[in-house]
Amino acid sequence: MKPRTGVGAESDFRFLAHETPRPGQIDMIYESREALRMNGYHLAAAPTGIGKTAASLAAALEISRESEESVHILFLTGRQSQHRIVIETVRQINSRINIGVSKVKVVDLIGRESMCEFIDMQTGKCDCEKGSSEGSKFARRDEMSDYILEHPRHVEETIEKCKIWGLCAWSTCRFAAKDCDILVCDYNHIFSDNVRENSLPSMGINLENTIIVVDEAHNLPDRIRMNMERIVTPTIVRNTAMELEEYLGHLEHDYQRNMSTAVAKEMELVDWTFEIMKLVRSKVADLFSRLHSELGYDKDESMVEISQLTNVFHSACDEYEGLSGQKKLGQDEKLIITKVKKDDRISKISEVLNRVKIEIDSEEEEAMEPDAYRLGHILDCLVKFSQSSALSLVFSNKGKEGKITSHLLDPGIVSGKLFSSAKGAILMSGTLYPPQMYSDILNLPKDKTTKSEYKSPFASERRPVLVATDVSTKYNERSELMWNKIRSHIQALIDGSTGHLAVFCPSYKLLDEILEEVYFKGVKKVVESRDWSKNDIDKIVGMLRDERSKENRILLCGVFGARLSEGIDYSDGVLDGVVCIGIPNPPPSVLSSALKEYASDKFGKNNAWRYTVTQPAINSILQAMGRPIRSINDRALIMLLDKRNRDQNYARCYPVNMKMNATSNPETTTSFAKRFFRKVKPN
Repeated sequence: MKPRTGVGAESDFRFLAHETPRPGQIDMIYESREALRMNGYHLAAAPTGIGKTAASLAAALEISRESEESVHILFLTGRQSQHRIVIETVRQINSRINIGVSKVKVVDLIGRESMCEFIDMQTGKCDCEKGSSEGSKFARRDEMSDYILEHPRHVEETIEKCKIWGLCAWSTCRFAAKDCDILVCDYNHIFSDNVRENSLPSMGINLENTIIVVDEAHNLPDRIRMNMERIVTPTIVRNTAMELEEYLGHLEHDYQRNMSTAVAKEMELVDWTFEIMKLVRSKVADLFSRLHSELGYDKDESMVEISQLTNVFHSACDEYEGLSGQKKLGQDEKLIITKVKKDDRISKISEVLNRVKIEIDSEEEEAMEPDAYRLGHILDCLVKFSQSSALSLVFSNKGKEGKITSHLLDPGIVSGKLFSSAKGAILMSGTLYPPQMYSDILNLPKDKTTKSEYKSPFASERRPVLVATDVSTKYNERSELMWNKIRSHIQALIDGSTGHLAVFCPSYKLLDEILEEVYFKGVKKVVESRDWSKNDIDKIVGMLRDERSKENRILLCGVFGARLSEGIDYSDGVLDGVVCIGIPNPPPSVLSSALKEYASDKFGKNNAWRYTVTQPAINSILQAMGRPIRSINDRALIMLLDKRNRDQNYARCYPVNMKMNATSNPETTTSFAKRFFRKVKPN
């Protein structure tokens, strides 16, 4: 059905949060709705200001309410600030909903570590309900569930109320989820096997009866890859053996208390795994020694064949069988497994490692996950992807011992089957360019997927793009002379503007080289640090507002893809401009070569470079470019300090309607900026 526009179009949307749809919003609702109606998938490259959250919810709610079955909408986002936007949007929907139509029920769920003050890593239990009356707990939980569902609640409200009632906010939200229309949660609830298998069934949610909405979907491929990324070091292997020994001690204590057959079975398996891991320790040390010696003098990383790592475990199993004939597993076949088949060895070890429970010092932030889990996860990946070229193992000699890291080259192996299991999905982002690339990478069904690039509702004259044609951070052009040219353009923009500016670099190394020790006239520099906490980040916008009220100017200096360029909503027009230095291409590495080779085989040579290098780099720039324009009233000047942005390979990665103006010297930059800020005022 072709979208209707103009007067009366909004009457087609029963669950729209706004009285009047915004430009482009009507098209997004229609196209999303039609895709979902066919159990399909819609990719929306929707710029800031189009109202994509409201559009996606309007479409998803209509389809879920049409269904004869109970359908949950899972709104997935990696940003807690977006949780607030969703809850506020649902409140607006409910305020406009027709009489006789059920209000929308929503549960806002964040990570357990943010909802529970203390979690015992050995038992997996929190102390939120400590001292509460056990007898009335279930009645109170029912009542609290009703409180959560009767009106859209921000998660902070739920946490505070649960503290007063002596309830665990995390478990109460999970309990309420079965009766909600919308669950707002992290990507991991779908795309992490362990989280999904433990969370959805316990919340009464069936993946087959869900509509998935993915916010900031340009991040999804990397999030899936990160979920599969784990490291192996000799120390991790040693710690795993020690954790197994500790876990075995806990089991022996339990067995002496209750003589449980199940505990006896587990003891035998854990004992077997412990003996194997003692042998693995020396064999892993030998493997790392070989990998170190095989590196050339000018290299610090190399590819590791999957068989090199799996053979370590098979060799340990063979040696143990030769030493003991597996007598450690006992003689009673009814009680225990007496033989682990060769094909099942690594799976069995992985299963045992992922069940290990030990005492962990909760004050050590890096130690929240037992090393047994880390090793178990990587072994699980070896089993799942051993017959595929989608898993890559990379050895690096960095650190005291070196490390082997697992990398999933193809996130579509994970996402494709999960999306296919759901009733449909909307994937949206302001930088989902090109949508076809994300459809390919995430392995969405071609015959059921629609894709659209929506026009920005902001007038292009309120966000002009200026490209400096005399500078570049290309490796063979880097020099102090080039850095001085870049600095001159930044000073020129400072001189031509009146408010705060943000500058982003491809890496912390270049940030230090170009900006760290440099003085810029008329502004105070605030340089991003890797060590900044969430609390530090949360204070940035408030600080900018305070300094603006005092007529002081700030030059924020950060890195593409880091917190200042993606994790902050610069609302209220606090930035007058953004400077993007260079192009954040990934440095040459064993992993980047493996990615390009895999993409070439799967998507063709023409797409491989774009999918793995140029488009991800430009999308990082687009994310940074979008920081200052958060509403239709904002205005900002964008300056790209790298002439390569005009080269065909990179220019085609930008939205087709983006016009680029050129500057070849700082004087032109200043005059362009002065003219823009004189002509275009904040509304």
